[in-house]
Formats: sequence, structure tokens, C-alpha cells
Amino acid sequence: MLSIAKTSRTTGAKDTLIILADTAQLRGIDLERNDRQYLIEQLSADAPVATCDISGRLVMVHQVRKGTASQQLEQARRAGNAMAQRLIAAKREAALAISLQEDPELTLALIEGATLGAYTFAKYKTGEQPRTLKKLAVFAKEVSPSALQNVIDTCEIVCAARDLVNEPASTLTSVELAKAAQALGKSAGFTVKVMDKKQITAEGMGGLLAVNQGSVNPPTFTIMEWKPKNAVNKKPILLVGKGVVYDTGGLSLKPTPNSMDSMKCDMGGAAAVIGAITATAKAKLPVHVIALVPSTDNAISATAYGPGDVIRMHSGLTVENLNSDAEGRIILADALSYGERYDAETVVTVATLTGAAVRAIGTHATVTMGTAPQDQFDRLQAAADTTFERIAPMPFWDEYGEELKSDVADLKNIGGPLAGQITAGKFLARFTTKPFIHLDIAGPAFLDKRDHYRTKGGTAVGVRLLHEFIKRRASEGNKAPSKAKRS
Repeated sequence: MLSIAKTSRTTGAKDTLIILADTAQLRGIDLERNDRQYLIEQLSADAPVATCDISGRLVMVHQVRKGTASQQLEQARRAGNAMAQRLIAAKREAALAISLQEDPELTLALIEGATLGAYTFAKYKTGEQPRTLKKLAVFAKEVSPSALQNVIDTCEIVCAARDLVNEPASTLTSVELAKAAQALGKSAGFTVKVMDKKQITAEGMGGLLAVNQGSVNPPTFTIMEWKPKNAVNKKPILLVGKGVVYDTGGLSLKPTPNSMDSMKCDMGGAAAVIGAITATAKAKLPVHVIALVPSTDNAISATAYGPGDVIRMHSGLTVENLNSDAEGRIILADALSYGERYDAETVVTVATLTGAAVRAIGTHATVTMGTAPQDQFDRLQAAADTTFERIAPMPFWDEYGEELKSDVADLKNIGGPLAGQITAGKFLARFTTKPFIHLDIAGPAFLDKRDHYRTKGGTAVGVRLLHEFIKRRASEGNKAPSKAKRS
């Protein structure tokens, strides 16, 4: 990952990134008159990043534009990414960032965009490694060392979560995913307990065991907890992430072509909640958070569960399996039922759950729905605005749940052909009695091409969103959560 450190010097670096509020501030930068004017002309033409190559020295400038706070932050992130990509293309490994404006959040956003945009997954490259930006010195009087460190930590965790999503299932089994959570827990200071197949069986997690039936690798169930003594919440926030390390569709085999080559990303929800609790613990936020990850692969074999099977879940409810490719909700349901013992103030599920979510809104946002009070969805929306990990709320009317009625069991695991993202959420809601928010990240979790600082492959979407959601809960203090129902 890009190494970042504050500096008190504005000289000495060959290449320079500048963020400013007004072009007049360029007079304080060591530039020839013609070069300065060239940069100003680009900014006047609304270029997001003005660039000048001065005898091999790259000077790049981003000027804060009018817009909402959310838009300005995202403009800064994209500018940071564009600057980083220009430096990488020029085979530069180090640069100096100079902030000449007064808003620390905008400066930090530019640094965030540069850092996330410089991410590469080159673990399995045996030839020359892809070039990337390695060092960035930051001159920014308005940015405190602690605030800069928080951004560095968050970016590092996002990159670690991206690594998990990008890791092939041949090496990232459920057991290895649990080990990764343990390693992060040790480094960040939260507790991690991993249940093996024997313990999962004793606990009666029939859903997780059913999905695992066709696999040669055992399932795991990982319980992570950050419980600071100064927690503002009497009841924890419970995060539940789908940990299907690879999904063939099981005996409801996915069609070809291009249907399974990215299915290593089906544990993107697990990566998100592991990342979120790591970021929370790293920042020492005064919020009690528990994260659960049920994990397995969904494989094909003579022992695999199939359509028509009836599964007795951890909750005691029975589920008629009509599509073995709707396995994520099956393992999440067991986790939600297990999570009832924590009496959470809010339960959030995160999963690459449905193709319907992708068809509904594409890759630019996360589908969300649930039963939580409006103030909790407002907090989520505020977090989405700040991070630009946008959310698209869906209705959650009772009628969608009617589609899950089964003739032979308590419910079936799929609804009709329409609104599959909502009926999947309704299925999950049957397994928790707590205020519930569901995030379907199937669209933005894994990209087939770069989208600014969201790199190709795993994006680790959800880490920053949930971290900001939890930060905002910390700022609310000891205020009891609302019990008012959503309108």
C-alpha cells in the first residue's frame, strides 16, 4: 500500500500534487509564470485535475468546486486517483501533496482517493511487478496527525479486504478466511472465536451445514467482538457478512459463459464486516460491535443439497430449497438466528446476494432495505453521502414476503421471478426480531473495469460505509435508538 507521512517542507520532491480553494494560491508555489498560467487555464475550463510537465517535473492541481459536501469529497477522491494514475503512468514512485485550502476533510479525501486508486493485487505475478505509487509526503497544516493516521488505517484495511475478495478460492477456503479474521483481530485488538464443523453441528446450524454438504472443505463460523469499556451503546451493533468463498450455484449450476469466473467474490459481505470491525477497533471507537461470518463454498458433488430438499434451520424453521444457487440467504439465516442471543440494537446483513440487485441498479450503488427505524436508515444515508458508497433503498412491504410461502415447509428460499432482491431480504427478516438493515452489494462488490479509485476486481465496498455508520453512532452518544417504525 502507498506509504504516507506528514511533512513540514514544500520543497525537495520532484513531483507535486496540489489542492487549493482559489487559483490565486498558486502564486505561493515555485512555478514559472507561463506554467502557472497554463494550470490556471485548465482549471478555468473545469478540468478536474490540471497538469503541467515542467522539464520532467509533474505538477498537478485540483481546485475545490461548488457542490454539496458529498460531491466535493468525491471530486477530491477522484482527483487524488487521477493524480496517482498519472504518476504511475510516468513511472514515478514518490510525490509531495500540498494542501492550500482550509477544509481537512477535502484534503483527506484526495489522499484517500490516491491511496485506494494506487491499489494493486499482484500476489501471483511472477514477472515484472506492476508499477505503483509507493510514497506520498503530505504538507497540510489543516490536517491533524491523528486524522491523517485514521485515513491511512482505513485505506490499509480496505486494501486488506480487497485482497481477501481477490484471493482465489483455491487458497482462500473457509478455514483460511477465518484465519485472516483472527490475524486482523490480533493486530487491531478485537476478539475472534472460530467454530469448526463439529461445533457448528452441535449448535444446530442446519442451513450452513446443508450448503456445505457438497464440499470437500469444512465450514466455519467466525464470531468477532469489539467491546470497549466506554461503549455508548448498551446493546451491540451486529454485523453479519456472507462468507461463500466460491459459488458454483451447487446443483442449480450457474449458466455459462462468464458466470463463475468471478465467484471468488461471493464472500464480499464477509470481507466488508471483517474490515468494518477492524477499522472500528483500530480507531478505538466507543461502540460495541459484533460481527458474524458463516462461511463455506457452494460446491457440486453426489452429497450436495439440491432443489426439493427441506432444511431445518438453526431457528427451528424449515426451509424448502427450490434453488441451490440461493445459498447465501440460507447461511445468513443461521447466523441471524444465532445472533438473536446478543439482543442487538441494530442488525446489518451484508452480502453479494442477488443478481436482481445488479439488474435493478447496476454497479454504482448498494441495494438496501429492512425493518429498522427511520433514524437508523438516516444514519446509513449520511454515511453513504460521506463515503460516496451510495445506497438505493427498496420498499419492504409485507406483500413481498407472501411470495415465500411453501406448500411443504415453513417457507421456501426464493420468491417469484420479480423483485428478487426484495424477497431475498424478506427471507432474511424471518430470522431476526431486531431492527434490521440489509445491504445487497452484488453490484459494486466486484468490477470488470476500473471506476476511478474503485479498482478492477474486488472493491471492498461496505467497509468504509459501515465504518462511517458506526462512527456516526459513536457521535450520537448514549442516546437510545428510536423505536419508531419506518413510514
